Amino acid sequence: MTALLIICFCLILGSLGNPQFPEQEKDPKFWNAWAQRTLKNALTLQELNKNKAKNLILFLGDGMGIPTVTAARILKGQLNGQSGEETQLEMDKFPFVSLSKTYNTNAQVPDSAGTATAYLCGVKANEGTLGVSAAAVRSQCNTTQGNEVTSILKWAKDAGKSVGIVTTTRVNHATPSAAYAHCVDRDWYSDNEMPVEALQAGCKDIARQLFENIPNIDVIMGGGRKYMFPKNMSDVEYPNILKHSGTRKDGRNLVQEWVDRMKDKKNHYVWNKTQLLSLNPNNVDYLLGLFEPGDMMYDLERNTESDPSLTEMVDVAIKILKKNPSGFYLLVEGGRIDHGHHEGKAKQALHEAVEMDRAIGRAGLLTSDHETLTIVTADHSHVFSFGGYTPRGNTIFGLAPMLSDVDQKPFTSILYGNGPGYKVINGARENVSAVDYKGNNYQAQAAVPLNAETHGGEDVAVFAKGPLAHLLHGVHEQNYIPHVMAYAACIGEYREHCMSPSGSAGLRPAFSIVAVILSAARLLC
Repeated sequence: MTALLIICFCLILGSLGNPQFPEQEKDPKFWNAWAQRTLKNALTLQELNKNKAKNLILFLGDGMGIPTVTAARILKGQLNGQSGEETQLEMDKFPFVSLSKTYNTNAQVPDSAGTATAYLCGVKANEGTLGVSAAAVRSQCNTTQGNEVTSILKWAKDAGKSVGIVTTTRVNHATPSAAYAHCVDRDWYSDNEMPVEALQAGCKDIARQLFENIPNIDVIMGGGRKYMFPKNMSDVEYPNILKHSGTRKDGRNLVQEWVDRMKDKKNHYVWNKTQLLSLNPNNVDYLLGLFEPGDMMYDLERNTESDPSLTEMVDVAIKILKKNPSGFYLLVEGGRIDHGHHEGKAKQALHEAVEMDRAIGRAGLLTSDHETLTIVTADHSHVFSFGGYTPRGNTIFGLAPMLSDVDQKPFTSILYGNGPGYKVINGARENVSAVDYKGNNYQAQAAVPLNAETHGGEDVAVFAKGPLAHLLHGVHEQNYIPHVMAYAACIGEYREHCMSPSGSAGLRPAFSIVAVILSAARLLC
């Protein structure tokens, strides 16, 4: 009884410390005026941006389902000293929003490989496969040939644009791999992870395909260093730590091969933040940045002296790519949102989402909506939720304001449907008041015990701005996304629609500085 009273007291005390909602929100005029401003802005969207997209940017929040977006919005506001609910993420500011159906051809709840093939290559595919159609079977090497599908990154490169990949995972992980690889198994990171039969049959590992399939990708940044070096070759950052050493059985040094091949092309290989930020983008045409042996560190755990943030990588990437007068295509993945959720570590996942939102904001400052189509979406969701009738301003990582009416114990607002957070002590649910539930690596309670939490199967949001962004509306299949991007930029299978019978462009090139000024004035007024 004493313990119960203490818990109740703590809950009440915590609620008293929560930010109170602003006084102005009590006045109906506040809400009416806000809605009218929003309506006025919405009416301006009737003047659709039908320019030809010079640049294309896809931000992919791996595992960033709608509950994650909402929770990240609250976290962003609370990090800025606000209650959080009224905050706007950068992606919230995009004028067009739609839903994407994420299922794989053989899976109701998808994985990141099959989905990446959809939103990069324009066709749905089987789970676990990359850059191949649904006729290919996972792990069966002999089903690769003849079933390859190309990506929008290749379509852009073939059209003369510069192209780049930036990720917080390994550069040969599921999401980035579908941009360049044709592989029936997402786990074939290097030849070390491949079965002998697949190698003998002529299948190539993903790291090798990164450098061979589209040999002149302009910017590549992320983790995955160990898959590029000979087996047991010591890592430059973690010498003599075997798990970080090279993995390649073929003895190839893919990084050195890249350096040698690109030596006359203003190329740079970097492996730490100091090297990256010391570069003058005007003097760099090709950049390879591999900042960790495996995935990059969570943003909360990142060494800010040696490891670049996603925002810093995006900043450098765009400054290099935008030099091309024909424009660019850039794939940016906030990949560790997914990893945080799989581990049941919601705090890690949500901070990753907030960092990706910062990167979206940075990209917006470096580009113009008149000529750049920017899309933000997710490959799939997770069985992550938050609820419990929490009051306004309740810390997103905090407790619900009541005890369970079944076991009389407190519970956190954030919970998972399954995962490693399932804990039973003495035959009963763990009492979260006895642990640090606000810690960076706290594993939120889950209903079903699993070593790794699973993906969710619901639709995910697609946020869009820029030329022809209005084509992303309603509910669509996930593979629709690259078709819209290619159509807007007149690349791939959509080159001809930009040419009228007279040979002139069917879409307006976005070149008018007057249009930019008028648009800025409209937003300010």
